[in-house]
Amino acid sequence: MRAARFATFGGPEVLSIDDIPTPEPASGEVRVRIKAAAIQPFDRRARLGHMPLPPGMSLPLTTGNEFAGVVDALGPDAAGFAIGDRVAGRRTFGAVADYITVAATDIALIPAELGFAEAATMGGTAQTADAAMDALAIGPGDIFLINGAAGGVGSFAGQLARLRGATVIGTASPANQDYLRSLGMIALPYGEGLAQRLAAAAPNGVTAVLDCAGGEALDLSMTLGAPLDRITSIADPRAKALGIRGIEGTRSGARIAKLFALAASGQLKPQVRRTYPMEQIVDAHNELETGHGHGKIVIAIS
Repeated sequence: MRAARFATFGGPEVLSIDDIPTPEPASGEVRVRIKAAAIQPFDRRARLGHMPLPPGMSLPLTTGNEFAGVVDALGPDAAGFAIGDRVAGRRTFGAVADYITVAATDIALIPAELGFAEAATMGGTAQTADAAMDALAIGPGDIFLINGAAGGVGSFAGQLARLRGATVIGTASPANQDYLRSLGMIALPYGEGLAQRLAAAAPNGVTAVLDCAGGEALDLSMTLGAPLDRITSIADPRAKALGIRGIEGTRSGARIAKLFALAASGQLKPQVRRTYPMEQIVDAHNELETGHGHGKIVIAIS
């Protein structure tokens, strides 16, 4: 089968399409014929070698964590799914390939209202956003700030927070202001003067922060009144040293199914920025490198 892999750390050019053996599902696993995979900043950091690899993993690795496709084989004791089911989920590495094996507990049925590309964007980042809502205890009355709100996690978090009754302030580039407003956020451009804009938008401060940008954005966020246990960052390696909380919570097929139900009813909108064929994985990662744009980049696999 084909797989987009990197054997050394580096820029997008280290990625190649390789021919590797098709995996067989182990006990409790299913094999999915992938139709679409989504890529995200995690994939960039892993490719660059900016994060430790999970225990037991080594190069070469197949990029991608989020996928959608069709079940085509069942391992022993794999329950809840049948061959031909449309499913989506998450597995650490392996998604930009023709096939993937994954625990049956880590996937969910795709509702008829969603296509493969949309479903692929929800296996990882939507779960991270939902887990952040739980970790920060977002609810009615909150003034919730999201730095870098136009990206995959930020887009989902803003929508989920509004469903919980929070007022959401999102920062993003000037080009993404209308996009944030379309999701119901108070949109603010980042950059010079952000402190003054935040003071005007939230004169009494904010009650919680999800940082998807890091650096100066996080530093500013920590001066706005939210207690440390209601600030979290997915982008700044200083987070633990600064004493802010991590995002806990189980990623599972059950959580994906809950999010799919919201999407099927129109309450949660997955955002596909651009779709590339697998053969253009280097181009897709070049766009990922820019850090610009909104929603998720999707890899089409046929």
